[in-house]
Amino acid sequence: MNAISLFQLSFSYDSIEILKNISLAIPQGKFVGIIGPNGGGKTTLLKLIMGFFKPTKGKISIFKETPIKSRTKIGYVPQSYRFDKDFPITVEELVLLGALSKTSIFGTYPKTIKEKAHDLLKEFDLIDHMKKPFGALSGGMAQKALLARALLNDPDILLLDEATANIDPLSTTVILEKLEKLKSQKTILLVTHDLKTVVEKVDLVLCVQQSISSYLPEEICKHFGFGLYHTPLIEPLKHIKKADEPLFVLK
Repeated sequence: MNAISLFQLSFSYDSIEILKNISLAIPQGKFVGIIGPNGGGKTTLLKLIMGFFKPTKGKISIFKETPIKSRTKIGYVPQSYRFDKDFPITVEELVLLGALSKTSIFGTYPKTIKEKAHDLLKEFDLIDHMKKPFGALSGGMAQKALLARALLNDPDILLLDEATANIDPLSTTVILEKLEKLKSQKTILLVTHDLKTVVEKVDLVLCVQQSISSYLPEEICKHFGFGLYHTPLIEPLKHIKKADEPLFVLK
């Protein structure tokens, strides 16, 4: 079963075309790396999948439903610098936000959710910091807290937008090891500029620069690491049938 399907999708912002005529299908349980130049549309693609943006043309389905209906099935990990460091929230409170849909009418969390939140904090070595302000955490610790938040609701799809950028190597290792453990259990989309991670960890690579090209990890050119996203000598894995079928299909 496909977790994510895009059909002839285009998106424009203020008359500027960001993504153009994209069709692809990502089966459930695959680990996908997303690379491409800044401004190429990587974050926009994630926001379309989450339902925060609406396509200018085409459509998106998440497990055969609309993105808005599927939001509880998606966990999202942004870069921590996008958060207001002065916002008064503890690490524990931040992680619990991942299960807001499970709160009672009085805004309280079930005991099982709190226990799971504490288990995740222990797993990421954050339990001793749970009462600290989130803004007081280092970059790596903040990213682990954001991943814990994303996992709390046990999502079927996990989206990570440069989640390992500009953090310490140990935290990067912890995050990537966790993602490897989740392979086949969840559909994972990881936006990254780290080609080493792409080559070693993922099942498929999507290069986003207005359109999308699909590659196996071993087909990735080292020039991409320098921002030179040229058309490689090896042809992308294109699967073209009829106009209404996915352009890329990972089997």
